[in-house]
Amino acid sequence: MLETTVNFLNALLWGKLLVYGLVGAGLYFTLRLAFIQITYFKHSLKVMSKSRQGCDHGLSSFQVFCTSMASRVGAGNMAGVAVAIGAGGPGAVFWMWLIAMLGMATAMIESTLAQVYKTRDQDGQFRGGPAYYMERGLGQRWMGVLFSIFLIIAFGLVFNAVQANTITNAMEVVFNISPLYMGIFLVITSAFVIVGGLRKVAKVSEVIVPVMALAYIFIAFVVVITNIEKLPDVFMMIFNSAFGWQEATAGGVAYTVAQAMQAGIARGLFSNEAGMGSAANVAASASPNPNHPASQGLVQMMGVFSDTIVICTATAAIILLSGDVSAGGGGIKMTIAAMTGHIGGWGGGYVAIAILLFCFTSIIANYSYAETNVLFLAGNRKAVLPLFRVCVLGMVMFGAVAKISLVWNLADVSMGLMATVNIIALLLLSGLAVRVINDYRDQVRAGKIPQFDRSKFPELNGQVEEDIWQDLSASSQTKNT
Repeated sequence: MLETTVNFLNALLWGKLLVYGLVGAGLYFTLRLAFIQITYFKHSLKVMSKSRQGCDHGLSSFQVFCTSMASRVGAGNMAGVAVAIGAGGPGAVFWMWLIAMLGMATAMIESTLAQVYKTRDQDGQFRGGPAYYMERGLGQRWMGVLFSIFLIIAFGLVFNAVQANTITNAMEVVFNISPLYMGIFLVITSAFVIVGGLRKVAKVSEVIVPVMALAYIFIAFVVVITNIEKLPDVFMMIFNSAFGWQEATAGGVAYTVAQAMQAGIARGLFSNEAGMGSAANVAASASPNPNHPASQGLVQMMGVFSDTIVICTATAAIILLSGDVSAGGGGIKMTIAAMTGHIGGWGGGYVAIAILLFCFTSIIANYSYAETNVLFLAGNRKAVLPLFRVCVLGMVMFGAVAKISLVWNLADVSMGLMATVNIIALLLLSGLAVRVINDYRDQVRAGKIPQFDRSKFPELNGQVEEDIWQDLSASSQTKNT
């Protein structure tokens, strides 16, 4: 009965409501922001180049970028892309690209709002995210409570069990390491990081994420270079399959346009997380440079681009250049089969190590998201964190040794409900977000270094902490007197 209910809710949420909701929101925000993901792409790279600076009271934007990428970049970037191609053909890759471009605008909106409504915890560290802008911006704490509960269940507990399960399965198959021993190793290493809180998670992510991402992209680049003569055919295959211009693809498998769209959009949304409200939790923790909420929105916008357009495309290239989209039977097996075909017998070991790094960083980043929401529920009292950390580590150990297919489905439901609440809040607060982003763009066009002046947004009085975003007009008056 429980499994039937869970499957029904997943089919409703991920088969219809969320796909339409997230795609619709992405298109709406893209139009309202005048295609900012294209017009401000070069400027976003400039902001990224300075993202290590400006961290006096919080994390640097680069640390926050790496932490959000640690959560985004996981097994889904290897297995998820393969699932999309297996279900919808090569055309699914095109729809993953499209949904990432729309998702960049959504990420811009939610991360900007997270910055506007951020607060400080007992240690002076910035905290924020959807729960905070629901309570402060909409005046609806009950929405924030619902969001926090759904996120803690999905990201704090169940997804970490799933990530641990993915690691132990890969290490057992490739290196014959016992799940029990691997589970103990994961618990110890995870504990070492998460007991240090958000700052420790950010510092570890800042080191591991660039290394693992660049190493994976390098292998994909080598594969592309060694198969460069096949590249035009691969692009033709993607576009022809996406629009139904060819009935059969490599391996003789026929796909429809609807299959390609559904598989690509669903896996793309699942991978880049734009609109779900997860990455916004850590986006609020940054001290952005320039000191304006929209600058962090630009950084997080690049996170969606990096996840899907860069890393997921790397996996797609590895699979499609192998010449048979049905190899390995789908999922991670397809990626391993393709990698082995390109680089030899050590391909399986390389994928296993990549999974270990990708999924481990997902565990610690997922914890950081949940930590912020635990503090929201507890009124920023950190005394509750030790017990929560024990629960997280317990779920890591459970996931390492258990069969968790039903638990994974439960997490999907929880994340779907979390995303639904967040989309509603984003739409209700989008007017303010667009005005804040336009204020940033106006200052850039005027040749100024953008600064956020709270006096331009009187509706924020009483909603945001005065010592975080200052009234610059009042400051200038004080200096003049």
